[in-house]
Amino acid sequence: MGESGQFRIEKDSMGEIQVPRAALWGAQTQRSLQHFAIGDDRFNAAFINAFALVKKAAALSNKALGALDETQTALIVQVCDEISAGQHDEQFPLSVWQTGSGTQTNMNVNEVIANRGNELAGGARGSNTPLHPNDHVNKAQSSNDVFPTVMHVATMQALKAQLMPSLAALIAMLEHKSAEFDAQVKSGRTHMMDATPVTLGQEFGAFQAQLSFVRKQLQEAQAGVAQLAIGGSAVGTGLNTDARWAQTVAAQISALSTCEFVSADNKFMALAGHEALVDLHGRLNLLSTALYKMASDIRLMNSGPRCGLAEITIPANEPGSSIMPGKVNPTQVEALTMVCLRVMGNNTTVSMAGSQGQFQLNVYKPLIIHTVLESIGLLSDAMNSFREHCLHGIAPQPENLARYVERSLMLVTALSPVIGYDQAAKVAKYADEHDLSLREAVAALGLLEDAQFDALVDARKMLFPFESKTR
Repeated sequence: MGESGQFRIEKDSMGEIQVPRAALWGAQTQRSLQHFAIGDDRFNAAFINAFALVKKAAALSNKALGALDETQTALIVQVCDEISAGQHDEQFPLSVWQTGSGTQTNMNVNEVIANRGNELAGGARGSNTPLHPNDHVNKAQSSNDVFPTVMHVATMQALKAQLMPSLAALIAMLEHKSAEFDAQVKSGRTHMMDATPVTLGQEFGAFQAQLSFVRKQLQEAQAGVAQLAIGGSAVGTGLNTDARWAQTVAAQISALSTCEFVSADNKFMALAGHEALVDLHGRLNLLSTALYKMASDIRLMNSGPRCGLAEITIPANEPGSSIMPGKVNPTQVEALTMVCLRVMGNNTTVSMAGSQGQFQLNVYKPLIIHTVLESIGLLSDAMNSFREHCLHGIAPQPENLARYVERSLMLVTALSPVIGYDQAAKVAKYADEHDLSLREAVAALGLLEDAQFDALVDARKMLFPFESKTR
């Protein structure tokens, strides 16, 4: 190794290359920086921390199996802990848009751990003593099995720490709002047209039920994410690994991450396909469709305040217009629905990328994990923001709700069992054409007495199935 000004000279199988003296990375990372200067997307800190966790687990497992000595293991563990503590964030500069196996990021992590470890041991960066990035830090591993392992670890951690708590909090708030609005009767709508009555509480209860269904789907998908590829080596055969390696390192990852992981039954599948993450993202897409539906309904119910439905009010968080004074817009709804559309687009990306598993390796791994983590992060943040700054402060507009119910022609549905469908339709048409209430139309057509009408047409009695008298 030599030095020249602000650079040092490192070597790899391709020969010599200049590396910034201040950098902990080595030759292979530097080549990637030069050859893949594409965009500004970088793997986030959570993903790099998951990588450090897997490398720490690998070192401890190799030591347990007699493949690493005490000193090498201790150095690797110390550096991995430093990375997890955020001490070396600037040392992971590579673009997401790189080799499809993630090899360059794997080597970036290996080189940083080796160089920092050698520095801690009193050696020089690039010396490969006492730690070599391939021989020691990457021991018993291939990028082809360690990168997808990190993909699953990072995804599971993001689900546990971000998405599932955010979703649970949103469901809890919807449950609270459903109970709060239980007495608020309003006009139902189907096909964006007047329908029979519901309560505002029933509407918010439906939102809660939709999201509870999605939560169950997301919980079920985690069983696939919990299966790890590590131990498959380069093509799935486990070449150059101890027969105990896969189970040992999976158990060690579980212990360090506090998530339950297992060694994948079929390592060929774990390297060549990403069905677990494609499936998971499909359920993130399902979450997006449910969130979009809820947000869109809230946007419509809030429309106005004088020329729309104005059935509810939402918090006024900020001025809505640079030209129209006093305007308040549903900005949290807009932010949430934009995130939903992004995730729906991401689902197409993940689906296409997941299909690219030619022979023994899928080579769209960086794209898949970058997209999955983006979707999880966006949905988590957007749900929290919507719950805190919009849903929490929603209030009903009782006068408008009552007025719409009173004017709804679809209350005539309650008359069908008594006067028949055809006559009920005639009443609705007559009321609409003559701008009458249903009560007035029934009287004008001579079909029922006022007292009979009042007994039959009660919006609150239309909210549930009738009780059978034959039981």
